[in-house]
Amino acid sequence: MRVSTKMPGPTPASSPLPTYALYGEAGRTQATDWLHCERIAERSQRYDWEIRPHRHAALLQILHIHRGTAQAWLDGRSQMLAGPCVLLLPALVPHGFMFAPDIDGTVVTVLEQHLARLLATTPALAAQLGDWRLCTLDATAPGADALQAAVAQLRAEFAATGAWRELALDAALLQLVVQLGRLLPADATAQAPAPAGSRALDHVRRLRALVEAQFRQQPALAALAAALGITPTQLNRVCHRVLGHSALGVLHGRLVLEAQRDLAYTTLSVKQIALGLGFADAGYFSRFFLRQTGHTPSAWRALAAR
Repeated sequence: MRVSTKMPGPTPASSPLPTYALYGEAGRTQATDWLHCERIAERSQRYDWEIRPHRHAALLQILHIHRGTAQAWLDGRSQMLAGPCVLLLPALVPHGFMFAPDIDGTVVTVLEQHLARLLATTPALAAQLGDWRLCTLDATAPGADALQAAVAQLRAEFAATGAWRELALDAALLQLVVQLGRLLPADATAQAPAPAGSRALDHVRRLRALVEAQFRQQPALAALAAALGITPTQLNRVCHRVLGHSALGVLHGRLVLEAQRDLAYTTLSVKQIALGLGFADAGYFSRFFLRQTGHTPSAWRALAAR
């Protein structure tokens, strides 16, 4: 096994980078689409095997290539991929691919916050997944078969409709992450070479961590900027550069995500959800939700139930 974090090569012109949920699907709802699993060819062949450079605001991806090759663009660097290998892509890492038509592999996409909750009691493993990693696998090395089996199991559970499917998906996802963590060096602290704009990425990552901890209190933009040691104007600038929207959009997006989860998975009333998210009254919350999603809370709950 080789672990690579240096990817020399040209950077394609791709500014500004689009930010997708899944590639080509900017409008997917992350509240209920917390995990997706498909063969690489299922999506890439629809785009003539080319996935143009983009990034995901809140999704972590694991690409497992069993056989075949691909030319990858990762964080501004070009790299040839050849199976068997596995690529870890945390949220916000720019990436794009040109796959060979004979590619045989799987891409797993998971809401980063969901995975963080699963690993809340295992911070060492969570830290292993904080930076992008490329592992070239020796098919005879210990762990390579276990990783392949974990990928196959997750793909099978994702396609199944049996009882307790979500519990089975979490179990299969954890098994995959554990096998991936075992393949990475135990003391893996090396990071990918810092790309241009890495300071902006760092600000956005820290902002998301602050918002995750405080979104129910709806902190002021000035308070968030002060905690990061920059001005609100600078904070908005880096958010537009990295995410394509304002810093306030980060907070609003997190509030909407939690509201969608509550509407989809609980029987809380709209008023209870509004108060739990820091809104003064249900009417204001409903207008906010309608403006953000195009649906009233009640209408969205009905759509999620279907």
